[in-house]
Formats: sequence, C-alpha cells, structure tokens
Amino acid sequence: MKKRGMRWLTAVAVSATFASTAFVSLSSAQAATKVKHYTVAYLSYGVANSYDAPMLAAAKAVASADGIKLVVFDSQTSYTTQVSQLQTVVSSGQYQGIIIQPIYGAALIPGVKAAIKKGIKVVNIDQILGSKYTTDQIQVPGLAGNIVFFPSKIGTQLAKLANTACASANPCKVALIHNYTGYEPDAAITAAFKAQMAMYPNDSLVAEQDGLYQPSVSLGLVQNILTANSDLNVIVGADQNCEGAQSALTTASNTSVKLVCYGGSQYGVAQLQSGTGPWTADVLQMPATEGSQGMIAMAKALTTGKSQGSKNPVAGLPGAGVLTHANAKGFFGEWPG
Repeated sequence: MKKRGMRWLTAVAVSATFASTAFVSLSSAQAATKVKHYTVAYLSYGVANSYDAPMLAAAKAVASADGIKLVVFDSQTSYTTQVSQLQTVVSSGQYQGIIIQPIYGAALIPGVKAAIKKGIKVVNIDQILGSKYTTDQIQVPGLAGNIVFFPSKIGTQLAKLANTACASANPCKVALIHNYTGYEPDAAITAAFKAQMAMYPNDSLVAEQDGLYQPSVSLGLVQNILTANSDLNVIVGADQNCEGAQSALTTASNTSVKLVCYGGSQYGVAQLQSGTGPWTADVLQMPATEGSQGMIAMAKALTTGKSQGSKNPVAGLPGAGVLTHANAKGFFGEWPG
C-alpha cells in the first residue's frame, strides 16, 4: 500500500473462496513429499492486522502439513523495516525460501534479486512486487510464485460501482476515503478510481481523506465530510473505512448516502447479506486463500525447483468478485474486518 492497517455467488464460488481450507489438504498430496529440512522466512506486512492474520494462519497450516519450518518476521507496516528484514534473511544463510507480503514492492526488488541469485526460492503474495500496479504478473525474473490482486483493477471497479450507486443523482457527489496518500497500492487504487470517474461527467469527487484502515478514524472523517457536504450521495473506501462511515451515517440519521467498499470482510459480507443498509457493493479480497496458495507454491518450488507462475485468487469468480445485495449470500469473508 503502502501502509495499511489493510484489502462468491454460487456454491462453486463459496468453495473457491474457501480454497484456503481445501489447499491445506491438497498440498500434502500435490505440493510436497518430505520437506522437513526446509526453512522458510515469512515477511508479513503486519502480524496484528485483521486482514493479514488469516493470511499468515493459512500459510502456517500448509507449512505444518508439509513439514516446512516457517519463521515469521513482522514489519509492523514499516517498509524500511521490511527491507532490512529481507537483507537479514538473505545474508543469514539459514533459509531456503522466502514468502513476502510487500509494503512497498519496488524497495524490495534488490533484496529479492540477491535472494534469487543465492538460490533462495521467493514467493510474493497479496501486494505487488515491482513498480507496475496494472498487472498481476511476475515483475522480477526468477520469482518462484506470485499470488496477488492488482490495485488498478480495484480502483476501476470501485468507480464503476460508485457510478451505479449514484443512480439518477445529477450531479452525484462522491467522497473517497483512501488510507495512506502516496503509498502503494493505495495511490494506484486512487489513480485508477479517478481515471474511471472521469468517464462519468455527472459524478464529482467532492472530498478525500486518509482513513488509515481504521473505523474509528474514518468515523470522525466522515462526520466532517457530511457536515461540509449535506447533499453527499456516495462514500467509497476499504471495508474498515466503510464501517466507520456507516457509524457516522447512523449517528446522523442519514439514510440517503450509499457505501461502495473493497475488502470482502466478514463484516462487509454480513451487511450486504442483510439486504438493507447503506452498503451497496464490496470488491472481494481473499487473504487466507493468498496465504495458502503462496505456501503451496513455495512447497512446490522447493521440491521441484520450478517457478509456479502467477495466480490471481479472484480472477475466475462470478461477478468478477464483486458482492452486491443480489449475490452476497453466495459469498463468505475470509477476514473479520
């Protein structure tokens, strides 16, 4: 992001969403034979993050099933700390593999290249490892796996969904709660959102604030936005931002403003499944699936020596992984929110 405190339709979609559980049993049969001598470093964005915790738990489950020792490094949302941790891991000579959940991918490239040169397998998960935020493909040659969403698509989806939520409002006034201005992937989401918004001449962005992926912060911000824009129509943000916005709307007895969110948290899914309230759409993310798929890719890379390529967990899901009131009953959130 970066910094982030961040981040479905039929029975088939539900099982796809819960790939994290299925992959644990699959990995023993498909991904590894005996790999108990492998030690893998797991460089987390932030262990305490409610979005990141299920990702790590799923990776640990697969590692345990395959006999891989997983050593966790917590950057606590500092990209400079993460860069230093990567350097330490690479120079230690103690690790055969590294799983990275980047805070700022471009800064990690030199360390990743050094690891690959030493024969260490590197798998990237969740965030972009590179400088291009418009693709989910590998950007560092030699990477052993790449399990990611890509931010520009999320931004484009959010703008389209906001336009839908505007309905007949003309003009339609929209507020955007991003989280860490200037940090990726937040900046990439915002840029794509604004580019798509420009396609809708009746929609205007009247407010922007940094919610820091915290409901309590977003609550206060939205209260101020509502005071300054009594005719606001739509608020866009991550699930945590939408939680705070919902509280602000409830306090103000405002039933007209609609919420367009991203993250697909359990909280967000429940709001859409209720069929009522301000939530109109939620762009799904699947942290637990990313953790399990990333660890499976690592086990396969360690045992076969081959790169497992790129995989986008939501690419084949119905509705492009977008939850609405109409389809939400077929989805399940992989993180609390």
